[in-house]
Amino acid sequence: MCSEMPADPRVIADLESASIEYEEMACDPELADTAAFCEAYGIPLEKSANAILVASRKPEGSNAVCLVLANDRLDVNGVVRHRLGVRKVSFASAEVTRELTGQEIGGVTIFGLPDDLPVWIDSNVLDKDWVVVGGGSRSAKIKLDPSQLIDLSGYEVVEGLSKVFSSD
Repeated sequence: MCSEMPADPRVIADLESASIEYEEMACDPELADTAAFCEAYGIPLEKSANAILVASRKPEGSNAVCLVLANDRLDVNGVVRHRLGVRKVSFASAEVTRELTGQEIGGVTIFGLPDDLPVWIDSNVLDKDWVVVGGGSRSAKIKLDPSQLIDLSGYEVVEGLSKVFSSD
């Protein structure tokens, strides 16, 4: 077993403690952002899921990590704002994301997070037989069957968390 894995060790520990079957995929850090990763590694955009930290602005202090398919749009001003019970919410900055999750943009995932950070999974993610999510670093991705995420402690499946993106 290689002592230096590209995924964040906290992510791997979280996956293993939850008995989730997964495949770790090495990733060139320069290609970690979703569109570049999917193009370079032949992963369909609709099989990639982004973990996005949202942070309230009015009042400050409410946060959640939302997992949505890469070809969908997180409903920040609708569902997310209402679920957080705040007046204003936005995507967290790279600095705030790093501070609250310990992960870098391009590698943020729903695993290996602090216990007090809620994780909301868009129900559309569960429609896929597999998805690729971040590995906690820009050097790895994790491929898994999203049905394994149902009923995990600290994770909540949310209907309508995203809006299907259409280029029409």
